[in-house]
Amino acid sequence: MASNNGRKASEIFQGQLLLYRHMYAHVDSMFLKCIVELGIPNIIHNHGQPITLPKLVSILQVPPNKVSGLQSLMRYLAHNGFFEIVTIHDNLEEKEAYALTAASELLVKGSDLCLAPIVECFLDPTFSSSWHQMKKWICEDDLTLFGISLGSHLWDFLNKSPTHNKSFNEAMASDSQMMNLALRDCNWVFEGLETIVDVGGGTGITAKIICEAFPKLKCIVLERPHVVDQNLSGCNNLKYVVGDMFKSIPKADAVLLKWILHNWNDNDCRKILENCKEAIISSKCKRGKVIVIDVVINENQDEHEVTRLKLLMNVHMACLINGKERSEEEWKKLFVEAGFQGYKISPLTGHLSLIEIYP
Repeated sequence: MASNNGRKASEIFQGQLLLYRHMYAHVDSMFLKCIVELGIPNIIHNHGQPITLPKLVSILQVPPNKVSGLQSLMRYLAHNGFFEIVTIHDNLEEKEAYALTAASELLVKGSDLCLAPIVECFLDPTFSSSWHQMKKWICEDDLTLFGISLGSHLWDFLNKSPTHNKSFNEAMASDSQMMNLALRDCNWVFEGLETIVDVGGGTGITAKIICEAFPKLKCIVLERPHVVDQNLSGCNNLKYVVGDMFKSIPKADAVLLKWILHNWNDNDCRKILENCKEAIISSKCKRGKVIVIDVVINENQDEHEVTRLKLLMNVHMACLINGKERSEEEWKKLFVEAGFQGYKISPLTGHLSLIEIYP
């Protein structure tokens, strides 16, 4: 049999492995959704110790003919780092059991750091089915996947769908909880500031974290009407304001843009940043700045898997809402064109960076 382009059989088989791995990759997300829906992370957590398969089967009331399927699922997820297979001693017997890992602990509902809502939101069929429209998105001008599948831009869809809007806000709030951990050692970012505006701050999780750490810092959450209308109440140093970041931003010493700019194209980002600059200049603070928490693609310095995630997120944002993740050069170009004089990038989480931009 002739080989493809003179390639060795071993190369061809490696190519097949790569192809098959990606062909089956969509199932990984469905497995993730499944264990969240079944509540398996919570079951193990509440069990207080690693759980055996028979005990898990009993709690879930799995039919006998599905036990082997559940075992296959658990072993696969253990292989991929969501569970750890350990040996426990039960009635003087050694038994195989499943323990939580750092990843599955993030799926325990009710915990301080829980990302289950973002899994449930992003893998909702209403949103995830959009990916079947990739060919149409590629071939037709000025369309987004959400525009094709939902009939409107994501933000317009959320305005009209209270159920999905609630799910989306809960997803963003769960991600914001991670900021408590990320910002723990970032006091230097907020020192010397008296006021800050959290643009698109959702239900205010990040703002509350900042306010608790800096009681003298006054924080404003700028959001869309249907977010603020959810009976959100402020406190002494936190308030919610309805507004449009494309029109104006309340004046403050600093403006926070967490996971905002990657939602928009360069022209829109320039407009947002120009409004941020105007808000800072109006406050007349010598230490005024914009604080961006977002992805910075750096293929030369990041580990392969980190770059893989960032590039995947880049495609995700481009297809769904015409957004993008950016390299440092792309960020710098935006900042200069918006009239800023300098910037500084610092690592924040495994895939997010903190960028301080100075007017």
